[in-house]
Amino acid sequence: MSTILLTGFEPFGGDSRNPSAEAVNRVAATYDGPHELVTATLPVSFAGSAAELGRLIDAHRPDAVVATGLAGGSARIAVERIGVNLMDARIADNDGHQPTDEACEPGGPAARFATLPVKRIVQALSDAGIPAHASLTAGSFVCNHVLYTALAAAERAAAGTVPVGFVHVPWSTPTAPEGAPHLSESDIARGIRIVLDQVFETEQRAVGGTVW
Repeated sequence: MSTILLTGFEPFGGDSRNPSAEAVNRVAATYDGPHELVTATLPVSFAGSAAELGRLIDAHRPDAVVATGLAGGSARIAVERIGVNLMDARIADNDGHQPTDEACEPGGPAARFATLPVKRIVQALSDAGIPAHASLTAGSFVCNHVLYTALAAAERAAAGTVPVGFVHVPWSTPTAPEGAPHLSESDIARGIRIVLDQVFETEQRAVGGTVW
């Protein structure tokens, strides 16, 4: 049986809830798929998230890693393609750390590409009626840091054969500020479950921009 590591994030930026962690917990409570599902909530901390993710990968040796986080202001689920070797924070993380133009991994490659079948996942989400798109990069805050370091950890642990990726989710309906775009809690959880169903599938050859 294959093991999938699925993570969300704790609240940050003054919020009391984070829909990514809530959706992960919702998926875990009802998951009946063919794989063993290991879930965790990561700290919104550059140092802490990388350390905890590395510990989880070392402890469970997952066959796939799917990290999720909040992209407030988005109306769609975003499946990220690239983690960049950059920490450039608009706000401080939950440890009070606000790096500017620093490397996630000094001396590391400028970018690492997600190894999930990104286009296939986006197509599956769209086919299920869930707004989704492929996003080129995960930004430069802790979400991107987790994607970049998860790909590095997976490379070290399994010679680069582990599918790894990051999924940004919108605000859920009860957590969205007034007037902000959002998806229902059930649609966010359903979207993450669809991602899990696709992680070991072969990527589809879709023309660039057709699944954006």
